[in-house]
Amino acid sequence: MAVLENLKPERVFYYFEEICNIPHGSGNTKQISDYLVEFAKKKELRFIQDEMGNVVIFKEASKGYEESPTVILQGHVDMVCEKTATSQHDFEKDGLKLCVEGDEIYAKDTTLGGDDGIAVAYELAVLEDETLAHPAIEAVFTVDEEIGLLGAEGFDTSVLKGKYLINLDSEAEGYLWSGCAGGLRSYSELPVKRVEGTGLSCKIIVDGLLGGHSGSEINKNRSNAILLLARFLHECGSELDLFLYDMKGGQKNNAIPRQADAEVLVSAEDAGRLEQMAKVFTSTLQKEYTGSDENIQVHVEVQEESTKQVLHPASQEKVLFFLIHYPNGIRKMCGFIEGLVETSCNVGIVRLMPSTFICETSVRSSVGSEKRALADQIRYLTEFLGGEYDEDGNYPAWEYKKDSVLRPLMTKVYKEMYQKEPVVEVIHAGLECGLFYEKIKGLDCVSIGPDMKDIHTSEERLSISSTKRVYEYLVEVLKRIKK
Repeated sequence: MAVLENLKPERVFYYFEEICNIPHGSGNTKQISDYLVEFAKKKELRFIQDEMGNVVIFKEASKGYEESPTVILQGHVDMVCEKTATSQHDFEKDGLKLCVEGDEIYAKDTTLGGDDGIAVAYELAVLEDETLAHPAIEAVFTVDEEIGLLGAEGFDTSVLKGKYLINLDSEAEGYLWSGCAGGLRSYSELPVKRVEGTGLSCKIIVDGLLGGHSGSEINKNRSNAILLLARFLHECGSELDLFLYDMKGGQKNNAIPRQADAEVLVSAEDAGRLEQMAKVFTSTLQKEYTGSDENIQVHVEVQEESTKQVLHPASQEKVLFFLIHYPNGIRKMCGFIEGLVETSCNVGIVRLMPSTFICETSVRSSVGSEKRALADQIRYLTEFLGGEYDEDGNYPAWEYKKDSVLRPLMTKVYKEMYQKEPVVEVIHAGLECGLFYEKIKGLDCVSIGPDMKDIHTSEERLSISSTKRVYEYLVEVLKRIKK
């Protein structure tokens, strides 16, 4: 028996569970792309699958809607693959282990991929249902959104006729997202030298953090495990001899790191001091992050006497200097939209390799010049320390469209259905709307979706009742788009 079998709307949750059974992490989307093609063939719907794996499925207008404007429904097929430290889940091979608790769906020990599997499920349910009233539909399914909107960037929009686009990548019911930040991924690589060292090996672990989405949750005062670890190493280095030989943290550039660890050598007498400093540092951080991330833990695992290839003191200083001075977090708030983060950066991944230190980040801004300036600041810091800098996944901001026709219509429908105004909002997270908006002249976009929380983390949850309401809202909006 399917886990979601008795949930409503049945076909939405049927397809969501189907999707969850198919591995579809970013960069591993061929299987889900081919699944969509097979769906189109079975339903005898025209489709296009490009070389990247992006898919478009076309559905003709229902009777009476032949002259209505074509609507593009759009979502992405890839998910962020995060799991708990103890999980043995293999995202390359395993389907997700779905669970239902009250009004919420989650996946055991992993991300759920509601972002953006629920969009795929919505689109398939609409395409399948012959009872719906709607204009011609172009259902677009893009790949690799979570690693830089790569599918949307490479997608040839000339195959589309629609001038209205409903993006289904929102995580907040009752919100009509109408603009978003642009972004890019930056890569810094610092050369390091090593020397032989002997001492008591200790593993320093920073964990217990909430993490979260580096765009939509960057304003929630959640701490970054990588930078807390660097701060602790720097503080310890001023009081005792500490020699770093390994360091890693984070799994995705667009997820706030929840855990990071470092391995160091210290003298036997300093091992006890290091443990005590970790306890004091933990207490300090829990006070600093009261109300937002107070479960932070910094602990030390004392191991055995070892001889290791540790960082040369100059290289160790360079790595810590780089992290301590990295422009992480909120850099600027918007001056004309209250509460909107305008520019930010998230240190998402670090790895200390034998001869290099690697750092990968997500840079976001709704102002193109600020995005460029922040990326240049990171480049300057990297190159000043003798490193190499690179970037990719550069995507534009989606500008708020003052003369939108679609947004007022969707506002009206929402108000009539739920007797309250939806919140029209520009968000700091990146959405593919920006790329479609740039490519299709005059495109009118709105993004919607059901309530989700803690996306991009193993605590991700999707509301069942909200999923139902948003689908009913989507169906009604399609019904109202009639010439």
